[in-house]
Amino acid sequence: MSVRRADSLGGRAAIVGIGATEFSKDSGRSELKLAVEAVRAALDDAGLTPADVDGLVTFTMDTSPEITVAQAAGIGELSFFSRIHYGGGAACATVQQAALAVATGIADVVVCYRAFNERSGRRFGSGVQRREPTAEGAALGWNLPYGLLTPASWVAMAARRYLHAYGLGPEVFGHVAVLDRRHAARNPAAYFHGKPITLADHAASRWIVDPLRLLDCCQETDGGQALVVTSVERARDLPRPPAVVVAAAQGAGRSQEQMTSYYRDGLTGLPETAVVARQLWRSSGLSPADIDVGILYDHFTPFVLMQLEEFGFCGPGEGGAFVAADALPLNTHGGQLGEAYLHGMNGIAEAVRQIRGTSVNQVAGAARTLVTAGTGVPTSGLVLGADG
Repeated sequence: MSVRRADSLGGRAAIVGIGATEFSKDSGRSELKLAVEAVRAALDDAGLTPADVDGLVTFTMDTSPEITVAQAAGIGELSFFSRIHYGGGAACATVQQAALAVATGIADVVVCYRAFNERSGRRFGSGVQRREPTAEGAALGWNLPYGLLTPASWVAMAARRYLHAYGLGPEVFGHVAVLDRRHAARNPAAYFHGKPITLADHAASRWIVDPLRLLDCCQETDGGQALVVTSVERARDLPRPPAVVVAAAQGAGRSQEQMTSYYRDGLTGLPETAVVARQLWRSSGLSPADIDVGILYDHFTPFVLMQLEEFGFCGPGEGGAFVAADALPLNTHGGQLGEAYLHGMNGIAEAVRQIRGTSVNQVAGAARTLVTAGTGVPTSGLVLGADG
């Protein structure tokens, strides 16, 4: 590991607008329309217009190109457009890219967006059905013949090793599911609004891939989410309190593969998350004790526990007990298990609401939020804070 000094990005850009479509299982419209709806909603929230936008950032997996979204949303000239790879690992990196563009003067107002029909259209949970010849496809060739065909099966390998190494049972994962659904039950935007669960419900849910049960797995959602990023100076003239980008980071670990990094020295942690954590703490000058709310990527419950451990909130194998003790407010929107699966972008929006003081599960005095992106893949993270 090389020694790096803190970067100079923090405090120069802010998220000033958030917007989303409804979260459903059958949107009844195109992914482009979902993207445009979310972008326009985010601009309305920011008090800006399409004419103010000169940058767009999204995921490589998004089917709606930046120039097409610009045209459909009434946005004019673009001076910056960018895409981030590795699925959900891109979420916080879209904001990092936008903040970098704003901080360097390449763009003034950048909108980050993600939209898909992941339930009524292509379902990621269905696994690998067709793969183009790529280096990533070749890497999967080491695992597919053994029946590891789906994201759940890829995560289950690490989850089983985690339980074995620390002498735990699958019930420790249930604490994450119960927590998320408790918050979702109070969130009118959540798909599982009004539907909390218990640890007994978790234990009774059907097996997907041992040791993962149905309630350990995130939803499949149709919808769109967008975020507006501009300079802190401009943000102060807009109607909403800005969520300042205190720190932003990306990370890939040694021997990294996309969700199948089985040839590392161990399977009980997330080295790519550790890379992000080191950068965020170094760049922000903060520590876990300074974080008021954690919005942790929860496509599968075991990786929430590992993230807590990699960020230093608790020791190895202690994540389940940490969540059970409510030691840190987590996923106050309900997470991807309870609100919606939007590749983590809805989690960033919730972090903004916490800073604004407008969350349906508001944490009193929340001034700093940690947000993470997809785990088991090259990933990213953010620390957002109040202005001043």
